[in-house]
Amino acid sequence: MIKNTLILTALYGALAIILGALGAHALKHQMNPEDLTNYKTAVFYQIVHVLAILSIFNFRLFDRRTKIMISHTFLTGITLFSGSIYLISLHVVQAKSIWFITPLGGIMFIVGWLMLAFKYWKVKNL
Repeated sequence: MIKNTLILTALYGALAIILGALGAHALKHQMNPEDLTNYKTAVFYQIVHVLAILSIFNFRLFDRRTKIMISHTFLTGITLFSGSIYLISLHVVQAKSIWFITPLGGIMFIVGWLMLAFKYWKVKNL
């Protein structure tokens, strides 16, 4: 389970770099400024949460279950939040058809960070 989570996280990291480069070079002249800004936001949130997941797995403070639970929450947030923004900003889908997915992804990010805060709070020897 941990190995698969780390592989998926690394792939999401690579994808963030690929999509960021694509947006910075190939798409910047084809997208309107608002769509490009939204696209860059999706890339930013994706890479931030990839790095957060990799950091969590290097902490010795948390048990295996905690690491998996928080990382899966962040991965779900990346998929829903960043994924929906990519689709909307590239006009693959209409925003009105998946309007609820982006905020749901944002909620997953918030839940993940709150779980992390709670786990830090429970650590007695910090």
